[in-house]
Amino acid sequence: QVQLEESGGGSVQPGGSLRLSCAASGFSLADYGVGWFRQVPGRDREGITCISGNDNSTWYKDSVKGRFTISRDNAKNTVYLQMNSLKPEDTNVYFCAATRTGWGPIGLCVYLREDEYDYWGQGTPVAVSS
Repeated sequence: QVQLEESGGGSVQPGGSLRLSCAASGFSLADYGVGWFRQVPGRDREGITCISGNDNSTWYKDSVKGRFTISRDNAKNTVYLQMNSLKPEDTNVYFCAATRTGWGPIGLCVYLREDEYDYWGQGTPVAVSS
């Protein structure tokens, strides 16, 4: 079965850390650009960080820059999102998505439409509160 599956979400206090995983099955994630997204009320999901499938270059939304890190482990067919210094405003459901298009990371996160991604995961919830 071809799918993406997120895991690693949970509840954490402000300042804490979580590592989300986006595991692919049925295809090689190494050939895909991958993004992490979260829901914005009344709008499409917003890309917060993306990694290119061509050269592993990355892009981060300003609100997470310096706190979140995207990386991939091709041997495990998984992309990770390390989330540090979490804030209450990071509370959301986090989704990963993968595409074979050759866009760079800014294009993946900012310009590509949701329906231009080949695969979406089901989302994993993150709650940050004291």
